[in-house]
Amino acid sequence: MTRAFVTLIIGLAGVWGALALWYQAPGGRGWKSSISAFWVAFGIFCGAAVWSGWLASGALAFGAAYLALLIWWNSLSPTNTRDWADDVAQLTHGSVEGSHVTLHNVRNFAWRTAADYMVRWETRRFDLDRLVSLDMIMSYWAGHAIAHTLLSFGFEDGSHLVFSVEIRRERTQTFSEIGGFFKEFELSVIAADERDIVRLRTNVRREKTYLYRLRMTTSAMRALFLAYVGEANRLVGRPRFYHTLTGNCTILVYRMLRRVVGPLPVSYRLWLSGYLPEYVYSVGGLDMRYSLEELRSLGYISERGLRADTSETYSEDVRRGVPAL
Repeated sequence: MTRAFVTLIIGLAGVWGALALWYQAPGGRGWKSSISAFWVAFGIFCGAAVWSGWLASGALAFGAAYLALLIWWNSLSPTNTRDWADDVAQLTHGSVEGSHVTLHNVRNFAWRTAADYMVRWETRRFDLDRLVSLDMIMSYWAGHAIAHTLLSFGFEDGSHLVFSVEIRRERTQTFSEIGGFFKEFELSVIAADERDIVRLRTNVRREKTYLYRLRMTTSAMRALFLAYVGEANRLVGRPRFYHTLTGNCTILVYRMLRRVVGPLPVSYRLWLSGYLPEYVYSVGGLDMRYSLEELRSLGYISERGLRADTSETYSEDVRRGVPAL
């Protein structure tokens, strides 16, 4: 029993270590492959020693190597100085004076294709006394269980600002769920125009995208807007790693909402973010005059986005048919 337990621990730690080295060891793919393979071979050797009558020696040898690996792992720090992809190259940050918020580096790209776009970063000013609505936008890109969550704040003049918690990837990187467990990406809070960040999903990536009007008091909406600004400002001074489970687009919003509206239940749907509308509906956060299926049907904006395309009234067009609270 003891040997089996020690072998299990070595096996689990061996797999974790191999992935950690693959994603974070310096050097090219050849070196990463070699050092990861060496780590696996070392784990197998220690496991074999455990079963060959050298239990203590095998366990201690692997334990010492694993401790060294953890020391190296904990020395890895996030940074804001990398060769970032264009769409996350700038960090949103802002200042607050009373009800007025000035946001720098609001993204307003003109997307022609995913690889062809006009880069535009802007400074915008918002009066939170004119804040009138909050929408949750869900964009599905990997089946029914996984979606990206965006929150769009609406103002009296018809303008909208979207906040999105995203990976901050380097120019040559692509998203990886597994890499998100292994410090592959930094975390970013993007503030963007809807014709950028929502149209990118409806028209360019052709993702299935839904919009839900949230039931929230004006004071809570205002507090959540300021929470996003505060989170963005903190990332400027103290960068963080993105984490697939504990630091993603849904969990960070959940934590901010808990600070704004008070205790909220924990649910698996916070991690399987495609089911987030079910969660929000269950806590009374959507329009309860309709069933969730009705809200989902009324809030399907992909086709409306395609028709609106580059229209100046894109935000208004995609909301046609979505019930107002």
